Amino acid sequence: MAKYSNKSAMLTNFVLIVALLVIVSMAESREIGLLKGKKSTPECNGVYGVVSGDTCFAVRKNFNLTTTFFESVNPNLECDSLFVGQWLCVAGKA
Repeated sequence: MAKYSNKSAMLTNFVLIVALLVIVSMAESREIGLLKGKKSTPECNGVYGVVSGDTCFAVRKNFNLTTTFFESVNPNLECDSLFVGQWLCVAGKA
């Protein structure tokens, strides 16, 4: 009976070790996935200087830009706080 109990304990330990390795592997792959998921630094190839009366919508319309692209090449832009002379990226790669 002792031999059976010993084999059972070894099998249980083996299963627990494999489960732990699977959990650690999954956790590390999530971290790596988060690193891969980070946005790259936008590359700006053309700028526009804000003039009086400009809005983000008007600039996007004037340069035929999608909202997604415009926001990706101007990641820290606060459209409610545009000021005259502010440079906006209107061409580039996100």
